[in-house]
Amino acid sequence: MFDSTAREAICPVHAPSDHPAVPKAKTGILLANLGTPDHYSYWPMRRYLNEFLSDRRVIDYSPWLWQPLLQLIILSKRPFTSGEAYKSIWNEERDESPLMTITRHQTEKLSGIFQEKYGDDVMVDFCMRYGNPSTKSKVRNLVEAGCTRLVFFPLYPHYAGATSATANDQFFRALMEETWQPAARVVEPYFENPRYIDALAKSVENAYAKIETRPDILVVSYHGMPQRYLKQGDPYHCQCQKTTRLLRERLGWDETEITTTFQSVFGPEEWLRPYTVEHVADLAKEGKKNIAVIAPAFSSDCIETLEEINEEIRESFEEAGGESFTYIPCLNDDDAHIAALAEIIDQNLGGWK
Repeated sequence: MFDSTAREAICPVHAPSDHPAVPKAKTGILLANLGTPDHYSYWPMRRYLNEFLSDRRVIDYSPWLWQPLLQLIILSKRPFTSGEAYKSIWNEERDESPLMTITRHQTEKLSGIFQEKYGDDVMVDFCMRYGNPSTKSKVRNLVEAGCTRLVFFPLYPHYAGATSATANDQFFRALMEETWQPAARVVEPYFENPRYIDALAKSVENAYAKIETRPDILVVSYHGMPQRYLKQGDPYHCQCQKTTRLLRERLGWDETEITTTFQSVFGPEEWLRPYTVEHVADLAKEGKKNIAVIAPAFSSDCIETLEEINEEIRESFEEAGGESFTYIPCLNDDDAHIAALAEIIDQNLGGWK
C-alpha cells in the first residue's frame, strides 16, 4: 500500500519550465482478489451480485435469456439469502467482509517485504474484480504515482476462466483507459509452486497436530465449475488434481488419506464431481466419522470457506452421522504463504529490479 508522498512529481531535467511534472518512475505490484459487497444489506448485495453474475466469464448463457432471469427473479431474492450468509461472517469491527480484511493484511505484509528490499521504487496495492476497490481505480492510482511498470497478480493458485481470466480482462480494460500505459506483466497460476505446496502441507500438519483423533481422511475441496468448461479446454480441473497429488506427496500420505471434491454448485447443469456437500455425507455413511477439510483454491478465507464449508458442508457431514469435522483455514496472511507469494512476485520482477 502507498501514501500521498509517493505521488510527489517534478519537472523532468532539461524540459521546459512549463512541462507537466512527472513522478519518479516506479514499479507497481497489484494484487487482485475476487471481490466483496460493501455491506450485507439488500442494495449493496444486489449491486455486487449483479456485477458478478453479469460477467460472461462467470455465466456464459445468452444475455437475452440470462439477464431477464437475473434481474427479475434471482436478484429479487438472492441478495437476502446471500446477505444473511455474509452477515454470519462479517467483520463488524471494521465493517467489511473477511476477504477484504485478509487481502489488506496480505498486501501490508508484502508491501513491507518489498519496501525493505527495494525502498520506494516498488509499490504494492490490491484491488477486487467485483466491488471495491475496483481494478480501474487502483490501476489509475498506481499510474498517477509514477508506476511505469505493473505486475498484476490474480490471487488464484489455479487458472480458470471465471477467476484468473476475468481478473486479467478487467486489468487490461483498465489499461485501455490510460494515456500512458505502463509495461505490464501478469503472474501465471502457481498451483504447483513448491513453496505454495509446502505452505499448504505445513497448514495441514499444524492442524493435525492440534487434533486429538487423527482424521480418517482429508477432503481437499475446490470451487466448482460446469463440466462443459473442462471440455472446452479450461485447465482448472487438471490443475486442482495436480495440487492434491503434490500435497499428498509432500505429506508422504497414502492415496486413501486424501480426496478431491468440488463445491459451490450453481444452476441446473452438471458441475465437476464429486460435490463436496454430498461427498462428506457419503464419507460419514461409509464409517469415516472424523474428517478434515481444506480449500487450496482460495488464497483467503471468504464466504465459500467460512460459511459454505464451515457451516453448510459441516452440517451435511454431521447430519449423515459424522462426529468430528475440522476445517483447516486458508493460507491467508500466514508467514509461509506470504513468503511464497513474495518469491513468486520477485520472479516476475526479473529484469525490472
